[in-house]
Amino acid sequence: MSTPARVLQPLVSLDEAMANLLGFATVLDGFEQVATFAADGRVLAQDIVSGLQVPPQDNSAMDGYAVRCGDLAGAAVALPVSQRIAAGSSGTALAAMSVARIFTGAPIPPGADAVVMQEDCTLQADGLLRVNALVRPGQWIRRCGEDVTQGAVVLQKGERLSPAALGLAASIGRHQLAVARHPKVALFSTGDELVMPGDVAPEQMPPGAIYNSNRFFLRALLARLGCRVTDLGIVPDDRAATIAALRDAAAEHDLILTSGGVSVGEEDHIKPAVQSLGHLDLWQIAIKPGKPFAYGWVGRRGVAAAGGSGAHFIGLPGNPVSSFVTFLLLVRPFLLKLQGARQIAPAPIAARADFTWARADRRREFLRVRRNLAGGLDLFPNQSAGVLTSAVWGDGLVDNPPGQTIEPGDMVRWIPFAELLA
Repeated sequence: MSTPARVLQPLVSLDEAMANLLGFATVLDGFEQVATFAADGRVLAQDIVSGLQVPPQDNSAMDGYAVRCGDLAGAAVALPVSQRIAAGSSGTALAAMSVARIFTGAPIPPGADAVVMQEDCTLQADGLLRVNALVRPGQWIRRCGEDVTQGAVVLQKGERLSPAALGLAASIGRHQLAVARHPKVALFSTGDELVMPGDVAPEQMPPGAIYNSNRFFLRALLARLGCRVTDLGIVPDDRAATIAALRDAAAEHDLILTSGGVSVGEEDHIKPAVQSLGHLDLWQIAIKPGKPFAYGWVGRRGVAAAGGSGAHFIGLPGNPVSSFVTFLLLVRPFLLKLQGARQIAPAPIAARADFTWARADRRREFLRVRRNLAGGLDLFPNQSAGVLTSAVWGDGLVDNPPGQTIEPGDMVRWIPFAELLA
C-alpha cells in the first residue's frame, strides 16, 4: 500500500503572520516602579506629566553680559558692570546704563532683555564694558518653559525609554518611573545533535554533532528586550521530555521560546507536545531565511485573549540565521507589544545597492548586507540560512520583495541592525 502524499501547507505572507501573531499579544498585567537611573530600555506604563516649567525662568544661554538693548543705542558706549550672576543664584533688577556679568544657566535679571557673548565684549582697564557687536532683543536668552510647559505630557505611555528620555524625566523631578514589568521567558533548544561549548572540545566532537549557537544569541536578544530569561538548556528529542519541559515552563512564564523542532520530521516533537497541552499553529511563512514558524498556547484554558492560564509558545526554525532573522522580524515586535510599546518595528531606510542579486525568489528575502564608505550597501557573498557569519559581518537586512532582482544603483529597503537590536 502506497504512502499518501503529504499536502504542502500554503505559504503565509510575513504581514499576515505578523498580524496574526500580534493579535495574540495582549499587554501583560501590572507594572513596577523603578529608579529613573535604572529605566533605560524599559517601556513606560503611565504618561509623565510635568509639574513645572523647564527652564523655570528665563536664563542665559551663554557666558557673557546681560544688557538693556536701549542702553547700547549710542555709538562707543561703555557701561559699568553692576552685578555678577552665576548659575544657581539670582540677581537684582538691572540698573539703567549698566550691565550684569552672567554665566550659562543663570537667571536673567529683571530689566535685561538680551545677553551678549563675552567674546563680543571688551572689558576696559577702567572697568567699563564695551560691546563690539550688534545686539538684538532676546538674543542668547532661553525663555521660561521653552523646553517643557507645566501640565504637558512629556513622555507618553508605551514609549521605550532612551537615555535622553531619562534625562527629560529627571529634568521635571521624576526620580522613579512606572514601567511595564519584564516579560518572563523560558528558553530551550531541541535536538540530540546539539552540544554546549565547553562540554566537548572541538577535536572530540562526535559525527553529526554541532555546537548550540542559537541559545547564545537568543538569550542576548531577549535580554536586550528587557526579558527575564530562564534558560532550560537542551531538551532531548523525546516527546515525554518535551511535554514535561513545556508544562513546567508554562506555569511560571509568559512566553516559551524554542529553537528547532518545528518541522514535520519524525524526531520533531514540539508540535504534538504543544498540542497535547494546548494548541499550536505551524506556519510556513513566505520569507527567506526563516520559513518554518510556530505559535501556540501552552495551558489548560486556551488562548490568552480568552483569559486562559498558561504561556504563549513560539517555535523558531533551527538554522541559525533563520532563527536570528525570524526573532528580529516577529518575536521582537511580539515582546514589545506584550510590554505595551507603541513603536514595535523600525521603518526601513531607502539605500543604494552596490551589488547584484540575480536570483529572484518567490518568497520575500532578507539579505545580509553592510554599508560601505560610499554610502551604498555591499552583500555578504553566502546568504545560506546556516551561515551565521553573514549576520556578524553585516550591519542590516535588505527587505527584498518576492520576485525582485537587484542591480547596482537600485534603491532598496534597508533595516539597520542598530534598530533591530536596540
